Formats: sequence, C-alpha cells, structure tokens
Amino acid sequence: MDNYNTYKIPENTRIGHVHLKVADLNRALDFYCGLLGFEIITRYGPDAVFISAGGYHHHIGLNVWHSKNQPPAPKQSVGLFHTAILYPTRKDLATIFKRLLDNNYPLTGAANHGVSEALYLDDPDKNGVELYWDRPKEAWPRKADGSIDMFTKPLDLNDLLNEND
Repeated sequence: MDNYNTYKIPENTRIGHVHLKVADLNRALDFYCGLLGFEIITRYGPDAVFISAGGYHHHIGLNVWHSKNQPPAPKQSVGLFHTAILYPTRKDLATIFKRLLDNNYPLTGAANHGVSEALYLDDPDKNGVELYWDRPKEAWPRKADGSIDMFTKPLDLNDLLNEND
C-alpha cells in the first residue's frame, strides 16, 4: 500500500470503545468506576464488565480472560500506548483533576497540545490513560498552510484547577 489517499474513512467515524485486558477486575473497576466515575452497564460472565459514561452500551470493556493475576505488559513492547477519554468541557477536566488530587492518584504527565489539554496517568495495570478536553475547532492553532499546528507544552495545572472556582 503505497498510496494513503485513495480511500478516506467517512468524516463522522468515531472510535467507539476500547477493550482492555486487566489482571484484577475489581481493582480495575475501583479505578474506572470508583475514581473516574464510569458506570457498570453489564457483566459478561464472571470475567468481563462493560462500562460507560451516560448509559452508552459501553465505552470500555474490561476482562481477565487471558490476563487474570498477570503482571503488566513490559513498557518497551508493542501494544496500546494509551486510551484517551474526551471530557466535554475544560471544567469537567478540572473536576476530574481535582478528584485525582484528592485521592492522591499520580499523574505521569500533563500537556497543552494547542488543540487540547491533557492529563496522563496509568491505570492499576499500567495501561496508559489520557484524560483531555478539546478546544473549539475554531481555536485550534494553524500553520501558514492551514494545517493543524499541534504541539506539546507544559499544562498550567493551577490555571486548570481555577476552573473549579
């Protein structure tokens, strides 16, 4: 495949959900539901749970089918880099940031990408998680040729927390 432009995926296509292998289902639920606030939609036998925000059929699947009591995957291996969870507003991102702080949950990073602001952390199985919000499309930085000018700069976490005031 040497031509990447012969077919374009439909514009309104979205990534619907992610399904993660975890070592301990209850520990994963404590993180995703107890800390981040997702709700359990259904259990699929004793070894899988589907969770969502707002009653969707599922945004995240969690299972121990091949991973029960196993160690995290090595950092220097192929696999998922992170799951990105999009919050509707900057205030919503500030609210979850405050919740993480209140629960002493460590961040692995925080960034201003121009188009978005993001918090990075690991779930209990060392799966990367990005919590972010998108700036309005009209506010995205652009290069002279009109392409999006994404970057990675430090995120002002104090300014983010001020959204809660």
